[in-house]
Amino acid sequence: MAIADSKYRLVFVHIGKYGKDYDSIESNAKHLPDEKCLSGTESPEVPYFFVGDAAFGLHKHLLRPYARTHLTFEKRIFNYRLCRARRCIKCVFGILSNKWGIFHPPLNVQPQFAKDIVKACIILHNYVRDRDRYRTEDTMSVVGLKDIRAQSKQCEKHFM
Repeated sequence: MAIADSKYRLVFVHIGKYGKDYDSIESNAKHLPDEKCLSGTESPEVPYFFVGDAAFGLHKHLLRPYARTHLTFEKRIFNYRLCRARRCIKCVFGILSNKWGIFHPPLNVQPQFAKDIVKACIILHNYVRDRDRYRTEDTMSVVGLKDIRAQSKQCEKHFM
């Protein structure tokens, strides 16, 4: 589980447990800043919150999507916008795995060493993000796409 900021840096990471085994929202919510007005407004005060998926339980500081059955138009719009907000963390993982190619094949090491590799890559990722700032090309490349096209052509030849 990870929490990222708007600059694509990982500010909290918990490695090695299933998400359902770790209730980090409760513990991290204690360290959130106080509620404040959005910039350019005088009221109302808005709390800081996390954006998560349906796997998380309800919490004051968590936005999660509505269940997908019989949704009103407003709830479908909310789910769509929440999905767009969750893209940030997905982009962070994409940038991390593209930058550090060690994550492309499975890590064939002991679990503790795998945790150390992930931690080291996260530290390096944040360092590079701070040093180089935002780079569009990091978010727009797809590693392995050429391999997929080559494989699909081989499949076409095989089945034709």
